[in-house]
Amino acid sequence: MEKVRLLKLREAMVEQKLDAVFITNAFNRKYLSGFTGSSGYLIITLNQAILLTDFRYMTQAPAQAHYYEVIEHGPKAIETVKEILTKYAITQVGFEQNEVTYGLHQSYAAVLNPIKLVPTDQLVEKLRMFKDSAELIIMQEAADLADQTFSYILTKLKSGVSEKEIALDMEIYMRKHGATSSSFDTIVASGERSALPHGVASDRILQTNEFVKLDFGAYYNGYCSDLTRTVVLGKPTDKHKEIYDIVLEAQLQTLDKLKPGMTGREADAVARDIIRKAGYGDHFGHGTGHGLGMEIHEAPRLSFQSDVVLEAGMVVTVEPGIYIPGFGGVRIEDDVVLTENGIRILTHSSKDFIVID
Repeated sequence: MEKVRLLKLREAMVEQKLDAVFITNAFNRKYLSGFTGSSGYLIITLNQAILLTDFRYMTQAPAQAHYYEVIEHGPKAIETVKEILTKYAITQVGFEQNEVTYGLHQSYAAVLNPIKLVPTDQLVEKLRMFKDSAELIIMQEAADLADQTFSYILTKLKSGVSEKEIALDMEIYMRKHGATSSSFDTIVASGERSALPHGVASDRILQTNEFVKLDFGAYYNGYCSDLTRTVVLGKPTDKHKEIYDIVLEAQLQTLDKLKPGMTGREADAVARDIIRKAGYGDHFGHGTGHGLGMEIHEAPRLSFQSDVVLEAGMVVTVEPGIYIPGFGGVRIEDDVVLTENGIRILTHSSKDFIVID
């Protein structure tokens, strides 16, 4: 897979008239080379692929980065970069503008002179938007683990335990079943805290007659899953049921209409229009979804600000919500991959209105 990714990157380099690129982003490094160490850089030209790392990884790196020449860099990696670029008569090199601070850019420029630094924007990330078959297998397994975790935690939800206890129980379960970690800080938000879109688990004690919102994922074999379900402890009110049903309708309609050729804006509008017409438009303040992969938030976005055209092979979340301060909130989220004809849903946890006595 890494060989194919190299070829696609070089095609993008030709389009942007780049003879070489310097990759510093850790996720991009792993995506292109397969190297999982904590430190390293890639220099990719139209003919060479070089992985620079330090002495700690000089055994591991060649075993993982099969299509790369592995070189141990000196005390200052950028000086080794200059030596390599000079060796291959490279006069300008692309760098990841969103990964390099102003200060770092200044130090790179001083060392590399007269080699020119050329900013690139999302060069590798645009390739990462399209998941290959190997990635989709892993992402399905990560989604399956999230589903299993939800089924498990339903047996543990009860009044009298804290949000943090529930979150810890979920994270231990995921790690015991193969996850490296959670995809992000697990959100367990109950009662009025469920109105916080990113209400990371707190010391609040779960009580009866309230929402419990669970947003979590498994970081599994280098990829993330992301699942949200909202349940009720005790006896729900009509307001609980009303809000839940609106969010569910918005999510189901978006899943039904989502397909390649739509823009992120158009996909977002499906859910947003339903929630707005129900009178809760002011209580849905985030996008309907986001890309998912090696990172929890990737391109593309399902947002009123996104004109990116959705294409087959992209993996996105679909997660509308309603959040009412002082009362509570609901979000329902699934992970889906766009196919040639529509979508395939990766997460399968029940979306019934679950009430736990």
